[in-house]
Amino acid sequence: MTDLRIGIIGVGLMGADHAERVALKTSGARLVAVSDPDTARASALADRLGVRTVNDPLDLIAADDVDAVILASPGFAHAEQLHACLEVQKPVLCEKPLTMDTESSLRVVEAEHKVGKSLIQVGFMRRFDPEYAALKKLLDSGDLGRTLVLHNVHRNRTVPDTFRSEMIVRDSLVHEVDVARWLFDDEIARITVRAPRPTSLVAEGVLDPQLAVFEMANGAIADVEVFVNCQVGYEVRCEAVGELGSATIGLGVDVLTKTTGHWGGSVPDDFRVRFGLAYDIEMQRWVDAAKCGEIDGPSAWDGYAAAAVCTAGVESLTTGLPVEVEMVRRSEVLG
Repeated sequence: MTDLRIGIIGVGLMGADHAERVALKTSGARLVAVSDPDTARASALADRLGVRTVNDPLDLIAADDVDAVILASPGFAHAEQLHACLEVQKPVLCEKPLTMDTESSLRVVEAEHKVGKSLIQVGFMRRFDPEYAALKKLLDSGDLGRTLVLHNVHRNRTVPDTFRSEMIVRDSLVHEVDVARWLFDDEIARITVRAPRPTSLVAEGVLDPQLAVFEMANGAIADVEVFVNCQVGYEVRCEAVGELGSATIGLGVDVLTKTTGHWGGSVPDDFRVRFGLAYDIEMQRWVDAAKCGEIDGPSAWDGYAAAAVCTAGVESLTTGLPVEVEMVRRSEVLG
């Protein structure tokens, strides 16, 4: 079978990492083009990887030599670009968020349904992380009884000054939204997001850290601490508490050192270290599935559900009150 020819839109930190992955690591795939508003950055990456640049992202999507598209562009651009991919029926791996709001995400889901096949996979890569996959398998086995509570920690060392309070919900907390839906195999019915006294190391008005509580439709609960300027490093942990025991991942205990009077290990600088293998697995499985006309991961519906939860989360952050998540029923859209 011939290689899947891939174009990437957006070559910032995430997109450039994906470009390297496609070009150098992924079997059965070939990077052919990149596009970014920062043409100098796009050209430098393209020259290094031996591909071409395309100024207009819609031209990249329509190009005859592009079989599939990776969207690592800003979230506000996703809706237009996703609809363009659907119009030409090209598989697309879309980094979160699917779109910036519930309504536009639902329109994407409806448009894909009209095409008649699944073309959109959303980049919730934690589902591909071996630790998260092992936890999912354990919970599904029933060995711990019913899962009652999830405790989550999501910390970044720093983020840019432009990363405001709402973005902490839409761009960081969104991962735990998907994790909770996936591990519980259930929808989030209600969300509360509260902000304690903020760290002094952020701009005026930024609410960081944030604490969130998800109330699942089945009565289970998940809590999340998101702290994107913690100064230490990139930490992501999850503990599942069941009727018959608990399980924890993300402790970083694979390399534990002891020296005179001290013990410990390293904390990753960013997501590329902590979830590098997850991204590798995600990309390979997406390519393999796309070549067969399928997806193998979070769907457009998952992106829509996450957008609905985050929309309610931003409202809760503003009011300090629990907010019901407003979603259409899946059967109303997908039958």
